[in-house]
Amino acid sequence: MQKSLATYTLILAAFLTIAVFASSTKSDASESSSKSSSSSTTQNDIPQIVKPVNLDKAFSFAGESFPMDNFDVRERLDRELTRNTYWHSNTLLNIKKANKYFPMIERILAENGVPDDFKYLAVAESDLRNAVSPAGAKGFWQFMRKTGQQYGLESNAEVDERYHLEKATVAFTKYIKSNKKRFGSWLLAAAAYNMGGTRLSKEIKLQNGNTYFDLNLNQETSRYVFRLVALKEIMSNPRDFGFYIDSHQMYQPVTDFYNLEVKEPVANWGKFAEKYGTNYRMLKVYNPWLISSSLTNKSRKTYMIKIPKK
Repeated sequence: MQKSLATYTLILAAFLTIAVFASSTKSDASESSSKSSSSSTTQNDIPQIVKPVNLDKAFSFAGESFPMDNFDVRERLDRELTRNTYWHSNTLLNIKKANKYFPMIERILAENGVPDDFKYLAVAESDLRNAVSPAGAKGFWQFMRKTGQQYGLESNAEVDERYHLEKATVAFTKYIKSNKKRFGSWLLAAAAYNMGGTRLSKEIKLQNGNTYFDLNLNQETSRYVFRLVALKEIMSNPRDFGFYIDSHQMYQPVTDFYNLEVKEPVANWGKFAEKYGTNYRMLKVYNPWLISSSLTNKSRKTYMIKIPKK
């Protein structure tokens, strides 16, 4: 009996020794694996280089220079350049869309005597899309209804030409030129476009300022012109800011259409589209200013409708 008990005790002690050893080995292996996994994760992280933008150069907008020897100007521009450089998705999409829309905008600006740099105002206002603001401003250029009508854009329950890029761009050139005539500076003209000419006039008189950089304006307008020049810098030289986009990845201008005169009412744009070999969706893509499913056209006005080619 004593011999059996001694044998049992010896076996039990051996078993416990092996169990403790195995547990220790497993723990060490787990810790080693965890360290290895952590090291592997660190080594395989997506590389990212984050560095300040270069401010040691000349900056201008619409031919008007920025006083870069002024620390306030440098810091405000730095903010907008940095923000848009590292707002990757939005800036990347704007560069792609610019290839689609800028050629037409550039042509209309040139034809109407407005500096080419103002194409970036459409980026700042709407990210080059037919956006709608909480206040009701619409289109690439963010016209309020009354202002759009003042500059010749039809806006009613069936047609809203604030969404008609060609016509809205022509209206924009008239508006910005009137601001330039009023304030004598393209930078102040841009500021007035953002905050309104009446408010800007009051601030200029109150603060006795002469240039945009002399004025202490509301936060949005204080950033506005700096954002314009930041967008200009990044979108003009995307690779300098880390954006590498091949030409085939750019959005392309839409040219595969023909214009059709419509002088009569249209009962249903879906049936109209089918008649001309397209569909309701594509008709609206090519003509986003047609905002209803029909056109009453009691005045028998002539509308030019873009029809996609088959």
